[in-house]
Amino acid sequence: MIPVNFVYMRPDCLSEAAVAFARMQKEGRAPFYYGGGSEIITMSRAGSISPGAVIDIKGIPECNALELTEDKLIVGAALTLNTIKESRLFPLLGTACGRVADHTNQCRITLGGNLCGTVIYRETSLPMMLCDAELLLYGPEGARICPFNSIFNRRMQLKEGELVVQLHVPAWALNLPYIHVKKTANEKIDYPLVNLTALRKGEEIRVAFSGLAPYPFRCPKVERILNDRLLSPKARINLVLSILSKQAQTNYEGSSAYRMFVLRNILEGLLEEWK
Repeated sequence: MIPVNFVYMRPDCLSEAAVAFARMQKEGRAPFYYGGGSEIITMSRAGSISPGAVIDIKGIPECNALELTEDKLIVGAALTLNTIKESRLFPLLGTACGRVADHTNQCRITLGGNLCGTVIYRETSLPMMLCDAELLLYGPEGARICPFNSIFNRRMQLKEGELVVQLHVPAWALNLPYIHVKKTANEKIDYPLVNLTALRKGEEIRVAFSGLAPYPFRCPKVERILNDRLLSPKARINLVLSILSKQAQTNYEGSSAYRMFVLRNILEGLLEEWK
């Protein structure tokens, strides 16, 4: 439960949600969109936030969509990580969803919540960065579709009152070869020391990272080096590490030096498997 008095609203459509958000904001109620609610409840209990209004989006059909068309997979932002994993429609995303928290929490955490929440790792963003995904957003100005990589820059860069409705994954990306390596300091379900997610399109390797820095990211310069077959694997890895060492963070889970050690081993395995 949220230990504060708040207004609870459950709109039936996107326009109702946007109108409700604007009205609650105008009344000074600090509204939040609510999907799975894990983070809102946890932060409210800790006193980090005090929502005056909660707008539950689980009743909006578009937010619960899970549909495979000829050219794309449509994934609603209110779907839980477990639902996405169990669907097996996009194995790479399913793998990422299955490595966030434990099974109980995967049945509560939504895709939109993982992408838009305050937990810095946002691991479901990595497959989206790599597959040229698009976002369907809805806000006070109506709906818009944008490339995922134009909206996600370390975190979601949404307009005031805007809601993530769906993610659209191009059909060509759904069954490409991939590698997902998540190394943690302790338990399998812990936050990542380093999460490297890689997708292979033709002869091109695409990579994205979480845990290494205080934000998820994809680096075109790193990809160019990894795909430069005129260089030896060792030379490629050394160049990549020299670039990424500047971004590596130190926190209670591990030092930057240890993260770089872990990353070197992951990269060696990646190039060996895909040589």
